Amino acid sequence: MSVIAPFPHPRDRRPIATFDRFEIKRILDLYGRMVAAGYWRDYAIHMGVDVAIFAAYRRTSERPEIRIEKRPSLRLKQGAFALVSEHGLVLKRGQELHGILAPIERRLMRLVEE
Repeated sequence: MSVIAPFPHPRDRRPIATFDRFEIKRILDLYGRMVAAGYWRDYAIHMGVDVAIFAAYRRTSERPEIRIEKRPSLRLKQGAFALVSEHGLVLKRGQELHGILAPIERRLMRLVEE
């Protein structure tokens, strides 16, 4: 009826891809501003063996509007970070997080009248 899965031995564990403290702080800061502006309502974080993903949703039941992916294995080739659209299209790729977040931050800019 029930299957008990044993925990893996510490020697068998592979390191997982994660966002460091600075990166997650920057991403969550942007997320908070997008929520305040009314663009996003929910988020999800997935940290796997080869990729760490932050996904932002307009509504909970939909596909994520954007995904910020970190693939450490690509850091010397195309860049560790990628901004992926709702349809799976890579919008921007690079070595630094602030360059990847720039297109999203532009949506928050508004003209101020004098």
